Amino acid sequence: MTRLFNEPSAFADEMIEGFVASHSRWVMRVSGGVVRNTRSAPGTVALVIGGGSGHYPAFAGLVGQGLAHGAAMGNLFASPSAQQVYTVAKAADNGAGVLLGYGNYAGDVLHFNQAQERLRNEGIDCRSIAVTDDVSSAPLAERAKRRGIAGDLTVFKVAAAAAEAGYSMDAIMDIADRANHRTRSFGVAFTGCTLPGADHPLFSVPEGRMAVGMGIHGEPGIGETDIPTADELAELLVAKLLTEIPEFPEGLAADGTPRRVVPILNGLGSVKYEELFVVYRRVAQLLAEAGLDAVDPQVGELVTSFDMAGTSLTLFWLDDELETLWNAPADAPAFRRGAVTAEALETPAGGTGGEPADVELSIPEATAESRAGAVRVLAVLGAAKTVVDANADELGRIDAIAGDGDHGIGMERGVGAAVAAAADAVARGAGAATTLHLAGDAWADKAGGTSGALWGMALRAVGDALGDAKTPDARAVADGVAGAAAAIMEFGKAKPGDKTLVDVLVPFRDSLSAGVDAGRSIGDAWGAAASVAEQAAKDTAQLLPLMGRARPHAEKSLGTPDAGAVSMALIVRAIHTTLTGGTPAENNEVKENA
Repeated sequence: MTRLFNEPSAFADEMIEGFVASHSRWVMRVSGGVVRNTRSAPGTVALVIGGGSGHYPAFAGLVGQGLAHGAAMGNLFASPSAQQVYTVAKAADNGAGVLLGYGNYAGDVLHFNQAQERLRNEGIDCRSIAVTDDVSSAPLAERAKRRGIAGDLTVFKVAAAAAEAGYSMDAIMDIADRANHRTRSFGVAFTGCTLPGADHPLFSVPEGRMAVGMGIHGEPGIGETDIPTADELAELLVAKLLTEIPEFPEGLAADGTPRRVVPILNGLGSVKYEELFVVYRRVAQLLAEAGLDAVDPQVGELVTSFDMAGTSLTLFWLDDELETLWNAPADAPAFRRGAVTAEALETPAGGTGGEPADVELSIPEATAESRAGAVRVLAVLGAAKTVVDANADELGRIDAIAGDGDHGIGMERGVGAAVAAAADAVARGAGAATTLHLAGDAWADKAGGTSGALWGMALRAVGDALGDAKTPDARAVADGVAGAAAAIMEFGKAKPGDKTLVDVLVPFRDSLSAGVDAGRSIGDAWGAAASVAEQAAKDTAQLLPLMGRARPHAEKSLGTPDAGAVSMALIVRAIHTTLTGGTPAENNEVKENA
């Protein structure tokens, strides 16, 4: 378990502050994460990586000369927000564009793609590489759906070396894609991981058993076995990865020379280095027996999962160019090789060793009617906060059945930030649209993850429909909900039946619009739609997840509703209470049969 923390909600920020204070030779803090504290060559591509905190050395430990130019750092096990990615990328840009690198998780894909579009709209050449090395998370025929785990390192390292060597953006993308195609990983765990302040792990493994193929965010494994010996574990890992030898360019190894691989035996948090060395002893023997030449083996903690007891093996299949780039010098807090000459920045523009200062945004003018609507928006968000806070633990329990168990935590962080932002906006005379926009941005920024991105979009869409100049009415609200549904389905690619919050949002949208079309008041129409939403959330229990982290464990979720669907149903019911003049009850809880 995690023992050393102050306030659990402050853990990630305090961790970043301490990391920067102890590694200021390499990094400085900027809003959203860290960037190099050394001078990069002008006119070269910048690599910005990122993901949730809790995986050190990934991602901040890989920022430095010869490796990443910056890292966007999300909250614990939550992707960084689009705003965080954007600000880190802007700080890291050297004038030749930015390559964004991240693991292939739904929240990361949403947020990094949003940041990419924003950077492109400003004229910055921005590309992305989503690492997909985890062989347990999807079959080979669906490799694009696989997660990124310890193979992040191989893709980031060679892409960064190519950028350092002055490669063009197109050439670096080719390198990154090639490295991703040639990287395979497989992992096991003996215990789950426990987040700061939690009294139980995100998942558990029975005593004397080993989870096989688990993720790095607390996702349970795809199977279990008895705990093997070190040699038996090595044999399991190597045998699994050798069933997926990537296709090579014509001529490679055709002359009889050994095929070359970089083996990475990665500790996930609690397995000791000495244990890893015992396992690697047998891994090395097995690779040699298979006719493989192990190049620059890495044994240690490279992508962790807090205090999880487990390990993964990665094989990175080389060609001449990839081997040269892998061996190129690098100097980062957690990964160093060769001789690197790095000139310290004289004036860290916008970067500090502490908490970056917030920038106060100007508030557009609004009519008195819209300002009154903003007060109601604040009340609605307060109702959402009350019900989320009351049900956070249960939402986490539902999410842990087949996911990573952090939905309740993420929703708490997001709605709390939204309420604070909305309260500030109302105090400064904002209209309904501006209040919702700022609240949505705060929700996405602080919650991170998939739900943060989607709720941020939802609030913004409703704000767009309400505006700052008119009296919010039932038609505008219904149009805003319709806009939210369209934005979420377009960006997240989920559809009804995928076992996501869309399974609640779509019938809620349809019922609300029908009620408004029939001339019902917003309170009556919303109340009827909330009942539809509650039933739709219950009905997700009979669906199998086709999106997100729960997808690899679909069967485990059968009989349990989707956590995102449940939280949405709770929120829309709490909002109805506020719309009809009542006070949301704190005991509005997830029902046992939900």
